[in-house]
Amino acid sequence: MIDLDALNAAFHLLSGSWQPWLVVVPGLLIGLFVHAVPGLTTSMALAICLPLIPYMDFLQALIFMTAMYAGALFGVAIPAILLNVPGSASAVGTTFDGFPMAQQGRHNEALGLALGASCVGQAIAYGLLLLLAGPIGRFAIRLGPPEMLIVAIWGLTLIARLRGRHLARGLLAGCFGLLLGTVGLSVRGAARGTMGLDLLLDGIPTVPAIVGLFAASELFNLVGREYIVADMTRRAVDARRILAGMRDVFRYPATLLRGGLLGACIGILPGGHAIANLLSYSEARRAAKDPEAFGTGDPRGIIAAESANASSEGGSMATLLALGIPTGGATAVMLVAFGMHDITGGPAFMRDHADVVYAVILSSLVQVVLLGLIGFGFIFVASFIVKVRLRALVPVVLALALVGSFALTQTMAGPITLAVFAVIGWLMQRFDYPVAAVVVGLLLGRMTEGALLRSYQLSGGEFGYALGRPIALVLLGLLVATFVLPMIRQRSGALTAGTTRHGRKP
Repeated sequence: MIDLDALNAAFHLLSGSWQPWLVVVPGLLIGLFVHAVPGLTTSMALAICLPLIPYMDFLQALIFMTAMYAGALFGVAIPAILLNVPGSASAVGTTFDGFPMAQQGRHNEALGLALGASCVGQAIAYGLLLLLAGPIGRFAIRLGPPEMLIVAIWGLTLIARLRGRHLARGLLAGCFGLLLGTVGLSVRGAARGTMGLDLLLDGIPTVPAIVGLFAASELFNLVGREYIVADMTRRAVDARRILAGMRDVFRYPATLLRGGLLGACIGILPGGHAIANLLSYSEARRAAKDPEAFGTGDPRGIIAAESANASSEGGSMATLLALGIPTGGATAVMLVAFGMHDITGGPAFMRDHADVVYAVILSSLVQVVLLGLIGFGFIFVASFIVKVRLRALVPVVLALALVGSFALTQTMAGPITLAVFAVIGWLMQRFDYPVAAVVVGLLLGRMTEGALLRSYQLSGGEFGYALGRPIALVLLGLLVATFVLPMIRQRSGALTAGTTRHGRKP
């Protein structure tokens, strides 16, 4: 499956000049710093750096942008763990167990777990891409509107399952998120849910909404407390404990491997990187013998979310390189960089520039090692945030979130969205509704609507159209199993408990 001639040429490209390697460390640092600020995004950082791209050769430009991407995918975990602030949708799952660990004084271990899982996840994804770049591209192009619709619905049901016995609340929150995701102009040009506000014609700004739902609402709950970590003796920044967290990643190989593979597979889908961490977290919780431990500071939750988040980069790069299709904002900006060098991504690019593709993959594997070293130093500095008083920290974080949301939208829509969704998030937490399900619905709203419309147009309104597509049938089977298997397991467990209480053998 590997083109050995192209692989050999890639080695020569990377070893023949030191210039491509000059941009790796700056790229990683930019990615780390950008996502340490709530509201700033990878696509924004890549867009700001676009004027530099014409002054680099094409390989150097790709390595620079993938390094920024790699740094950002781990960078989002730092505020997610320390402040419960998911700077982007790809860090939502990390907050579920990361922030509880930080509140327990285990912030060093939590950050170490996130860094270790992120490095391993990226290594898994790019290792798969090295072996399967061609087949991945051919598989992605076979996913049509029916398959995308089933994937979207499946993602919502998996997240709804995070509520355990409160499945109805999870589904209701997911449907609410879907409705929010359809606000603005439809694919047919009709305005929905804008309430006459021109600011909403482009839809609800996603990142400010996510920051409001998770970060601002949680910051309200922190008002009145002195520090994130109540126990003064647990606020220390300890390099040995960070390293111990990185080592602990390998105590859960099944969770790590599952997250890496799931993230790489979901990353090939449009918008997949945004939900990969949540789906991986849901699957890890479902597969655990003690699912009730998740959400209380369980290391497996961080490993599952971060390994999938990191490995989704490899999947999205596979779609970009093999098909020329961006799966999100960051890869869309990368596609612009292709045009600056008069190169078009897609099957022709894979055929004519296979050496460059393999060079990018190999350089990304080297970036994994550098991310481990640079990320460790960055964690050591960032961890001092637990020593800052909350009465000083909360206003600063809120101010940065407001500035970041305004910078993202360039209008007051960003700050207003953040404020409105902060109230919504606080109310949902108070009445025990899953905020994550709203986020997934919001992210998938446009994609679900578009896939539904195109499926209807292709099928003429007949359901049998999907039954003639093998991939759609497999995905539909997984969707049904998501509902049926947990119900069977719960019923059998209830029967076993009932017979035991009555003195009979189960």
